Amino acid sequence: MDDFKADIDKESCSKSINETVNGSHQFTIKGYSLAKGMGAGKCIPSDVFNVGGYDWGVYFYPDGKNPEDSSMYVSVFIALASEGTDVRALFELTLVDQSGKGKHKVHSHFDRALESGPYSLKYRGSMWGYKRFFRRTTLETSDYLKDDCLIMNCTVGVVRTHLEGPKQYSISVPPSDMGQGLKELLESEAGCDIAFQVGDETFKAHKLILAARSPVFRAQFFGLVGDPKMDKVAVKDVDPLIFKAMLLFIYTDKLPDVHEITGSTSMCTSTNMVQHLLAVSDLYNLDRLKLLCESKLCEELSAETVATTLALAEQHQCMQLKAICLKFAANPANLGEVMQSEGFRHLEESCPSMLCELLKTFASGDENTSLLSGRKRSGSSMLGLDLATDGAPEESANPNGRRLRRRF
Repeated sequence: MDDFKADIDKESCSKSINETVNGSHQFTIKGYSLAKGMGAGKCIPSDVFNVGGYDWGVYFYPDGKNPEDSSMYVSVFIALASEGTDVRALFELTLVDQSGKGKHKVHSHFDRALESGPYSLKYRGSMWGYKRFFRRTTLETSDYLKDDCLIMNCTVGVVRTHLEGPKQYSISVPPSDMGQGLKELLESEAGCDIAFQVGDETFKAHKLILAARSPVFRAQFFGLVGDPKMDKVAVKDVDPLIFKAMLLFIYTDKLPDVHEITGSTSMCTSTNMVQHLLAVSDLYNLDRLKLLCESKLCEELSAETVATTLALAEQHQCMQLKAICLKFAANPANLGEVMQSEGFRHLEESCPSMLCELLKTFASGDENTSLLSGRKRSGSSMLGLDLATDGAPEESANPNGRRLRRRF
């Protein structure tokens, strides 16, 4: 057995990787009619372009490359324009349809690579292309020619091969602890230059860190109407615990441990806090925190909390969270209990339009609603919806102009 293990230890491996380095060039020929009559074998060259470390050029022959074509066809070739030996490449030539219909004429070597493999160019001047690229009389009456102008796209894929063997070394890199370091800086209050008065509590922080994370703080401290010298800010209508949780996110980039902040293991307390945190994240344009809160609320969705969460989603334009709440609440297995909840009465008063949307969702008989039965399910996983960041919000210099409806 020991001998067998020793043989396994001696095994090794390597990997040969073949791939292409791709690049494209657009070649436009204006005054096509003036190029006619140059004679067979005479061409119009493009500018030189580089792909995969080699120079390339496109060559257009308005009277054909060979005399035997009798000017019946135009010829197009791609040529190696720099020194090289056995350069292997794939090619594609596209004559652009200028009518806007997208019916381009494409000659591609890429989709035939399995049949013949890449083309080998032996020396500078080696060419790949078509002597009879297009019949000239047909070309001149087609949508490829517009205002006496032709447009061609050329793509070159240079083949590269490299060998990967087993790594001879391995250095263990620990995960980032930047968030922990910034959290310790916040908790120590070292270097703090701004104090927030939130209710009966005071929180100290660093202007530069806040400005780097929130466009609202950036405008407040360093914007055109901001005051970089201010050292104290009174924050109204935000619970101190919520503000503390927001600061922890700003410094750590993680959703704070709700139970650690509140000192409670109640799911209702957890959901209530995340709801408030979502509102504050919208207030200070903290997009990532807002999405984390939306995701957490989906996980904690229940008949008791869904109505309140739905009102919150509508108020703060959380469209995916709103859709999940509507589907959950409209499920016949949940609807009765939802309507008996305190949050539903709040929804009736604050967002009566949501009742109409809830009724429409119920009437639609969405087949997915059958998956939403039960008091507590993950709406995001059952509906197959992923929370995604929207565009950057507009900058605001007034973080205290909006109120939170519920308080602890």
